[in-house]
Amino acid sequence: MSIKRLARLAPLVLALASPLVGTQGQAPSARDVVDRAEKAIWGTTLQAGLTMTVTTPRWERTLELQVWIDRPRRSFIRILAPAKEAGIASLRIGSEMWNYLPTVERTIKIPPSMMMQPWMGSDFTNDDLVKESSVVEDYTHRITGSDTVAGVPVYVVESVPKPDATVVWGRLVYRVRKADFLPAREEFYDERGTLIRVLTFSDIRVLGGRTIPTKWEMRPVAKPGNATTMVMKSALFDVPIPTDVFTQRNLNKR
Repeated sequence: MSIKRLARLAPLVLALASPLVGTQGQAPSARDVVDRAEKAIWGTTLQAGLTMTVTTPRWERTLELQVWIDRPRRSFIRILAPAKEAGIASLRIGSEMWNYLPTVERTIKIPPSMMMQPWMGSDFTNDDLVKESSVVEDYTHRITGSDTVAGVPVYVVESVPKPDATVVWGRLVYRVRKADFLPAREEFYDERGTLIRVLTFSDIRVLGGRTIPTKWEMRPVAKPGNATTMVMKSALFDVPIPTDVFTQRNLNKR
């Protein structure tokens, strides 16, 4: 082939090759950003010990919890302390949830309409704690821009519910760190576009063999001075959990 022929073909070759060259450096999709942020803190399975401190302008109380989560199918939570609440447990299998109350020795089934109610008087809901809904699957995501949180560059991702999703939030806004895809902040809006609550993630350190934010703080916008802080003390990720953990029989064990 002549040199002139090659020169004429060069622009075409470059045009065809350019998409392949750019693929490796392509920015992640919005869905991938949210998925990676969720997997970073939950894994496929999670066994964790944590404290939950509920603060209001009038009082404060702290609970010690043990959680087992096999995403997205099932979850189990047991309160270990203080003595007054010790033994209270929550089980979720699919869309069904039960709470066990040791003071009356009763297991109560929680209807779907109660999934967004506060769990143990905190600013986290039943759904937050047992992860009945899937943020990745139940919402459509798009990157709306960039920002910084605590001086760290983040993706800003807006998530709106799919038409057939059984969720109550009208919109979620995530801020996810660009460097490691760890969540930094999450905003929850109602169907009218009003900001209802803000969840922030901090105290990033190695726990359970991975680097994660170990402090999560939820603040309701309409209740200044109220907050619920969860601090993860121990974690075991991606290890199979015995099936008998996720049973109603396990609810009343101490």
